[in-house]
Amino acid sequence: MKNEWVVYEGNHGPGNGKHIVLVSGDEEYRSEEALPMLGKVLAIHHGFKCTVLFAINPETGEIDPEVQTNIPGLHTLEAADMLVLFTRFRELPDEQMKYIIDYTNAGKPVMGLRTATHAFNYTRNLDSPYAKYSFNSKDFEGGYGRQVLGETWVNHHGHHGKESARGVIDEAMKDHPILKGVDDVWGPSDVYGINSLTGDSEVLVHGQVLVGMAPTDAPKPDTVTMPMAWIKTYTGDAGNTSRVFNTTMGASVDLESEGLRRLLVNGCYWCMGMEDAIPDQSAVDYVGDYEPTFFGFGTFEKGVRPEDHAL
Repeated sequence: MKNEWVVYEGNHGPGNGKHIVLVSGDEEYRSEEALPMLGKVLAIHHGFKCTVLFAINPETGEIDPEVQTNIPGLHTLEAADMLVLFTRFRELPDEQMKYIIDYTNAGKPVMGLRTATHAFNYTRNLDSPYAKYSFNSKDFEGGYGRQVLGETWVNHHGHHGKESARGVIDEAMKDHPILKGVDDVWGPSDVYGINSLTGDSEVLVHGQVLVGMAPTDAPKPDTVTMPMAWIKTYTGDAGNTSRVFNTTMGASVDLESEGLRRLLVNGCYWCMGMEDAIPDQSAVDYVGDYEPTFFGFGTFEKGVRPEDHAL
């Protein structure tokens, strides 16, 4: 069906000829606003073709992040070079979910944002072959979040909505290509708790809890940092290995941080093995206006259709 997703054709740039699919669908952090903005930046400033998918109400055709069972357009992953996943507690029909899992098992690169640690939650169809990807899976410990991205949902480490997050670059990793030109990462969303990261995870940025909701606020005393952005690999069922980048930041208001946008753009380059093409200072200026809605349940803008995000 037409207009159930939006495509930004790649402009001139190192990404020309590469296709990134960005998948939104969360009830709280306004991924349906964050990912179109990020897609425009990647397309217009860096040359990547970007397709942005949404949770769609099948009756109205409108973007509705509270619809947990429908994200049209996932077939575009068949020819994609990169997946950016920002969903929360989705339970997609098998024919949609198959595209995500087939893509992941093909050894293609994956980036997870914020609630991607708990991207899926099966409660309706426990007999689905994809139920094991649930965030609380016992058979496939921690599901997609823990196995593929490095960790599942644990808790809010900071006081949600009252204590913001400062990103502190890991000194040992400061020369990593993803951190090129990244010098200030802050967001109103809180630091997520992490129990342990899986596999070969390496932390790039640590999340420091601040005492308030301003970037100038002091760190919360006697509070340990948590991994906030890391890289790892994932070897899927077919033996193919993906490069993975994950961050527990990513709310639409977090992405007002230039440093965080640069981290994500650089992360896409690295995931696709294009680290040699990362500029000294990746362009991350907004393409058009960006006035994100503050996070919260039920705060999404009603009546918006995918074509409303078109350039």
